[in-house]
Amino acid sequence: MPRAFIIELPCLEHSAIGHAAHLVEMLRSANLVASLRLGRRAPRFGWRWVDGQGRPLPAMPHADEGAAAEGPAQAVFVSALHCPDIPSIRDIVAAHPALVRRITTAFDQGLAVCTLGSAAWFAAAGGRCQGRLVALPWYFMGGFGLDFPGIELAEGQPFVDDRPWLSASHPEALAPMAVALTRHAFGDDLAAALAAVLQPDAQRERATRAALQDRRIPATRNSVLAHAIAWLEARVEQPYDLQALAHAASTSPRTLLRHFQQELGHSPLDHLHRLRCARARVLLEITLESVPSVALACGYGDASAFRRVFLRYVGMAPAAYRERHALRAPRRRWRVDALDGRATGIDV
Repeated sequence: MPRAFIIELPCLEHSAIGHAAHLVEMLRSANLVASLRLGRRAPRFGWRWVDGQGRPLPAMPHADEGAAAEGPAQAVFVSALHCPDIPSIRDIVAAHPALVRRITTAFDQGLAVCTLGSAAWFAAAGGRCQGRLVALPWYFMGGFGLDFPGIELAEGQPFVDDRPWLSASHPEALAPMAVALTRHAFGDDLAAALAAVLQPDAQRERATRAALQDRRIPATRNSVLAHAIAWLEARVEQPYDLQALAHAASTSPRTLLRHFQQELGHSPLDHLHRLRCARARVLLEITLESVPSVALACGYGDASAFRRVFLRYVGMAPAAYRERHALRAPRRRWRVDALDGRATGIDV
């Protein structure tokens, strides 16, 4: 049976349950990415909603799905509290000694303890966080620093992985927390794949749009360099022609070379190779096209030349890159069930 990583989700009357549910949705995304990449061999996250005493809460988002994974909890996530002020936070923590003991035990057992915002008070109350670093909203730092002077406050860091304590200051930092949990549970490859799904990536966005061949030069981009870059982006798969590129940018080849070197530190040809490799990364990640087909789509008629360029600019061969970053497993891992037409994963 594939290995599972179980996260316990304690909820109190004052807990921001929606944020915990948001983390669950990202764990579901991690499970989906893992299944696309590995089929039936994929590891998976499980989760258990419990109250402050550790008793199950079945009527919670995706509770049955999370409970399907068997095994002991390996992490605890405590969501932020809906409180008007810091004294209210202190009162709630004092009123729930069982949850404080549960988190203290988790630290002692080496489990990952994850907190969002004001939930850091629960982690700190057991005395196991001395000398550690915590991410907090700025408006809680003063009170928390007075209560726990031995814990270092992270300035300008919305997420801190000071394992076994993982802390997020704001809900926006739950995505890097989910990625860190995936790395801790299942390794770098699945973590990188999840990060590609959860977190914005401007380079991938540009490469994807270019791959769709739907690029136009915006009217506001009127510099020589901007026009040249836009011209290259719209013609990634076409042969390199310095004279035509300079003509499109309304300048001479010599001046264009100088602009690229001064502003970007590389030549137009280097820039084209980077654009092509960016497109190739996207195609290797989200399609099942062969490496020669990807090479052709990126302007390389010779697959061997493409492999050399990709290795130089990306740091690994195309096949190795796909093995590490592809969101879906190769075709040979999938079949269509003849009875109901659904795609199912198979081990090979």
